[in-house]
Amino acid sequence: MAIDFTLAPEHEEIRKRVRAFIQGTVIPAMEEVKADDRDEYLRTIFRLRSQAKAESLWLPHMPKEWGGMGLGHVELAMVQSEAAKTRIGPWVLNCMAPDEGNMHTLLHWATDEQKEKYLRPLLDGVQMSCFAMTEPEVAGSDPTLIRTEAVRDGDEWVVNGHKWFISNARRANFAILIARTEQDVPEGSRGANTAFLVDLPQQGWNDVREVETMHGSTGHSEIVIEDLRLSDTQILGGRGNGHRLGQYRLGPARLAHCMRWISQAETALDMMVDRALNRYSHGSLLAEKQGIQWLIADSAMELYQCKLMVLHAASKIDKGEDFRTEVSMAKHFVANSLNRIVDRAIQVHGALGYSTDTPLANMFQHARWARFADGADEIHQMRIAERTIAAYQATGSTNAATGGLPL
Repeated sequence: MAIDFTLAPEHEEIRKRVRAFIQGTVIPAMEEVKADDRDEYLRTIFRLRSQAKAESLWLPHMPKEWGGMGLGHVELAMVQSEAAKTRIGPWVLNCMAPDEGNMHTLLHWATDEQKEKYLRPLLDGVQMSCFAMTEPEVAGSDPTLIRTEAVRDGDEWVVNGHKWFISNARRANFAILIARTEQDVPEGSRGANTAFLVDLPQQGWNDVREVETMHGSTGHSEIVIEDLRLSDTQILGGRGNGHRLGQYRLGPARLAHCMRWISQAETALDMMVDRALNRYSHGSLLAEKQGIQWLIADSAMELYQCKLMVLHAASKIDKGEDFRTEVSMAKHFVANSLNRIVDRAIQVHGALGYSTDTPLANMFQHARWARFADGADEIHQMRIAERTIAAYQATGSTNAATGGLPL
């Protein structure tokens, strides 16, 4: 079993072009934008997006026939990690969450008419979207418990419910809404929910507030849905397929998050080493002190593991193999490694790292979110354990649950 993550020459050339564009164009352009000038901020981003299109660095995750770069997940990992060297990078290339995952979902599940109405504007970068599944009253990691209901009323569906932490809702032109339609199916069943496409704004969809988080108001909305009326033409993927659709969306989306988190972890490690090489204390540089060397070594080893896990999971997706366990492992491990590596970088920087004079404090706030976004740590651990036990019961070995590798 050969595992070769070497990029083809044409893909290596793409990676280098993305790096040059992000480092040489995007980062310098955003550094010139005044922090309190929203209009200049938006003008700069739209200019950069136009430039990304012109340089054929647009939609790296989408097929060429839909205007994308046609990259597989292994190649996409390289692009996402380069783009995420700056927070705005994935947005400039139009491969940011939640639109990225929604594009994949629409491509796979939407009718031709729905693709033209909803997918095409996302690809063109003229509309934005959100994915409305999580609810405050039930565990977000168990979508079979969703209470938002869609009840048939003549030729329409009437939807009532409560959603929150719906990323991008205030900027979205439409939502993919998950609601319970099959009332005769027992609670906990995976066939009870249906996905709907909801044009926004619309009567019955009430954006109550942006939920304040530890890093401020960042576009995660609380939504109250009251007598929202939808038609059958707005069903996405067929009745009762909401759970399947959600899981299809979340697998690659989780891995895309990991790709971006790896970039942040590498930035933190770079900053840690740079600080250690330039800070003198108690007779020597920090880089010469064993305690600091251990922090650097632990971070380097973890980052190496993160990269291998993500690349292997991406390769399984590209091969059409079952990737659920590998993605769960990667999502859990990368999210936790990001927290640890950024924390170590803050420690090496001392009070400077705790201040907002470096990006580390903001990175740490976002890193904490990573441990429950797209599935809490404990849920992934539960699924990993279940699949490990099942592998042993089926074959007498746990090898299939640890990557199926030849060692």
